[in-house]
Amino acid sequence: MDNAEITAFWQVARRHARLEKVPVYGGPVPLELLQPAPVQFGDNPAQSDDLAELVVAGQKTLTSSAAWDYEAAGEPLPTPGTMNILVDGNDHPRALIVVRAVDVVPFDQVDEEHARAEGEGDGSLADWRRRHEEFFRSSAEHDRGFSETMPVVLERFELIYPKAAKAKSRSLV
Repeated sequence: MDNAEITAFWQVARRHARLEKVPVYGGPVPLELLQPAPVQFGDNPAQSDDLAELVVAGQKTLTSSAAWDYEAAGEPLPTPGTMNILVDGNDHPRALIVVRAVDVVPFDQVDEEHARAEGEGDGSLADWRRRHEEFFRSSAEHDRGFSETMPVVLERFELIYPKAAKAKSRSLV
């Protein structure tokens, strides 16, 4: 991951979002000291690219993950108010996002609204369940397998600053 590219993105994104200074007790503190951590959605570069595009387009405003994966890794669940720099499959920064809400629900209780907010596929709950069951079965970082009642972390986020992908050059043949 190119830290210089992430830092340069953060400098632009924080200016765009007017986050340069935050007043606190004792005076203003530059947010540049608190550069958000990079995150990547998906489990392979192509999927990460596709999901980053959906976020930048404003189509994807929620992501889902297995709560068991956090537990197995010894990591805390996301918390509202956390900012992240979303990177694509090649670790290039694509968006500044902030977590707005986190819910943990059984897989079989994810509803249609959450399925639509994922922004993937046809937006239906049936499609969401099919895709996510397949994803959870293939990429689980835990040893519990898949269950219809497994806890799923639903992380709603807001796009603060998008960065369009560089246009791919085309041959003029």
